[in-house]
Amino acid sequence: MAVRSALINVMVRAVNQAARGLKRDFGEVENLQVSKKGPADFVSAADIKAEQVLRKELSRARPDYGFLMEESGGTDPKPGCDRRWIVDPLDGTTNFLHGLPHFAISVGLAEGDEIVAGVIYDPIKDELFWAEKGGGAFLNDRRLRVSSRRQLSEGLFATGIPFLGSSKDDGVFLRELTAVMQSSSGVRRWGVASLDLAYVAAGRFDGFWEQGLSPWDFAAGILLVREAGGIVTDIAGDRVALDGHSVIAANDHLHRLLAKMIAAAQKGGAPEAG
Repeated sequence: MAVRSALINVMVRAVNQAARGLKRDFGEVENLQVSKKGPADFVSAADIKAEQVLRKELSRARPDYGFLMEESGGTDPKPGCDRRWIVDPLDGTTNFLHGLPHFAISVGLAEGDEIVAGVIYDPIKDELFWAEKGGGAFLNDRRLRVSSRRQLSEGLFATGIPFLGSSKDDGVFLRELTAVMQSSSGVRRWGVASLDLAYVAAGRFDGFWEQGLSPWDFAAGILLVREAGGIVTDIAGDRVALDGHSVIAANDHLHRLLAKMIAAAQKGGAPEAG
């Protein structure tokens, strides 16, 4: 049985507390779908409530740590401390809004510019993904490893698709998507980047790429992939910065092939199969 550190236990307690409210609120979404006002305001309130719970629980346990949160922005750590929580209280808001049971709470911990711990919790499936630097990655109590597939043609990949108001270039994305579609066994778009990365760590997806991300989308997930034996970089092949916006994640072999394919697609070139 996996032994969780005191730090991971703090994070798990916080996400469990926030999850109770989200599960309760999710149960109300179906009723709101038919109302004239619609569920958007309700979901926004659920998101904010979950963030407040996370801030309260994490602050109580580690009062010196700072925060970077999707809804309420950032606060600096106390003097002498260089740790901050990076929090997405509801990753998959659009799924939640439409009554789709696929969303997550994501909490990463950064020390300086490096992620040292991460927890991603899917409250509907009761799946808790967690990792600590140097300690491996886990789903509940089971150790995770990235997939061992070596051929793009055998791989199942995840990505995010541009939507109304998105900053992504639709034309570039369509070239990327076409390249991967034509070279793989499939592409999935589930709308929850944190879970996409967790699924790469678990070997459910063979790889993931996306642009236009925010740090709370990927902070916990990139550590999970690394601790599960995978490779994570940005689209340019550099280390993912906390102020970056792109991620490519896969095992060491497929990462190289996927990154090469995405780079060629961005330049308008023909895709190369692996």
